[in-house]
Amino acid sequence: MARSHHRKKHKEHLRQYQHNNEGVSSKSKRGKVTGTFALVGTILGAAIGYFATDGVPMWIAFGAVAGGLAGYIGGRYFDREGN
Repeated sequence: MARSHHRKKHKEHLRQYQHNNEGVSSKSKRGKVTGTFALVGTILGAAIGYFATDGVPMWIAFGAVAGGLAGYIGGRYFDREGN
């Protein structure tokens, strides 16, 4: 049976494949959390706005925007720390 992994041409292709996929594997394993933090921040901000003001829509919206912005900034911070 042929043993292709001993041939020179196969080894060159294997090295190129491993070199091309070195940086990709580390990024794909580590996901970004910015979007998740922003979504959770929006939900928490809306909930805090609802309970703090007894359901005034303007303050619920303000809380959602503020919470989403805070979550986005926090998520970007955690993404940068991961690098």
